[in-house]
Amino acid sequence: MSNDGGNGPDDRTPDEAGDGNPFRGTPFEQMFASFGGAGMPDLSKLDLNALMGQMQSLMQPYDGPVNWNLAIDTARKTAAAEPDPSPDRGAQTRVADALRLADHWLDETTSLPSGITTTAAWSRADWIEETTAVWRVLVEPVAEHVVGAMGDALPEEARAMAGPLIGMIGKAGGAMFGSQVGQALGGLAGDVLTASDIGLPLGPAGKAALLPHNVAEFAAGLDVSEDDVLLYLALREAAHQRLFGHVPWLRAHLISAVEDFGRGVTIDISGIEQSLGGLDPSDPAAIQEAINGGLFEPKKTPAQEAALQRLETTLALVEGWVDEVVGQAAAPRMPDAGKLQEAIRRRRAAGGPAEETFAALVGLELRPRRLRDASALWGSLRTRQGTEARDAVWAHPDLLPTAADLDDPLGFREDMPEVTELSDEDFDRALADLLEGETPTGPDEPGPETGPETGPETGSES
Repeated sequence: MSNDGGNGPDDRTPDEAGDGNPFRGTPFEQMFASFGGAGMPDLSKLDLNALMGQMQSLMQPYDGPVNWNLAIDTARKTAAAEPDPSPDRGAQTRVADALRLADHWLDETTSLPSGITTTAAWSRADWIEETTAVWRVLVEPVAEHVVGAMGDALPEEARAMAGPLIGMIGKAGGAMFGSQVGQALGGLAGDVLTASDIGLPLGPAGKAALLPHNVAEFAAGLDVSEDDVLLYLALREAAHQRLFGHVPWLRAHLISAVEDFGRGVTIDISGIEQSLGGLDPSDPAAIQEAINGGLFEPKKTPAQEAALQRLETTLALVEGWVDEVVGQAAAPRMPDAGKLQEAIRRRRAAGGPAEETFAALVGLELRPRRLRDASALWGSLRTRQGTEARDAVWAHPDLLPTAADLDDPLGFREDMPEVTELSDEDFDRALADLLEGETPTGPDEPGPETGPETGPETGSES
């Protein structure tokens, strides 16, 4: 007897149901029903060759958990729904000049040297092509578990009867995920302003890029000239490039945090079954709405929550540092610097529909929650100890502020002695002390006394 009067998935076994349907009660009952009319067809009467032919016609061969050819094609078509002109030589020159001037200004506000090796003006299609390699790394750990969960949901008798159809089901899942990722990336391409706009190193190392068409649309909503907006965004892009170019562990640190989050993802199969049981497979809009609403959103484990907090904190610190050094460079030179800074802060905090779609698919939000706190922390440290001390915090991940430090941004390292200038030897000694959890000594202060009773083991216990 049906458990829900025919309005949801049936939890009877095939023998109890009397119809020989091994897919009953799984996410695939509705999928196969779409090929056989209003009800689930008897597999003994189902032409599996015709079914496989229909499914294969919807897919192209691909490797991995996501059909990236489909994803890129979908992203480009989504981005092309609105005008996407290719930047001409004049746009390329304006972007290169803005980045050159921005780098010159930043020389006075940070001790990190320029990280730009090449410049570019991108269209939205260019952004999609140039960033896909990194998106693959970010998306595939989660996609692999989501697509794998589809096959795991099948009961044993369904696996035995489906045979080669199992592989097709996995391909269908990868195609579905690729389509949704493509729509999200296409939407993001219409929003992003620079290569590093969302705080992750998406583009090729050393390539600083802006999207002039998107910049013009963004500037149209502000009471600021487009040239000033372009220059301010060039400052932000150049600052990101300095950080990613000269903090060698940062790129891998951010990417590994995303990979740690994706590793061991668990999918709520029962929740997917219940959701799919109420969907009309012939209504693509309803299916897309369910996916965007978090149909396949992973359940977060404690380990993943820790990885997510680490990622969000690092993103906030990156964006806060950029906000701080750009503010210092722009404030004395650009009358509208404060207005532009606030516009960017609000934009990063609010996000948009494309970011919401990506968060529903992968479980990650691309915007920093605590940008203002991080910016205040870096600014306070600079005021108290100088530019070099602020930037030296990036020397090692263990030196970075924590989420708890962002709760009291003005008190970060308040007990450290003020050091205005360090020799290379002093800096190396201070860094070693910090990594060991000790208070660093200044250039004119004596180090800890050593003697017969003060060895490495004794020091580590104190």
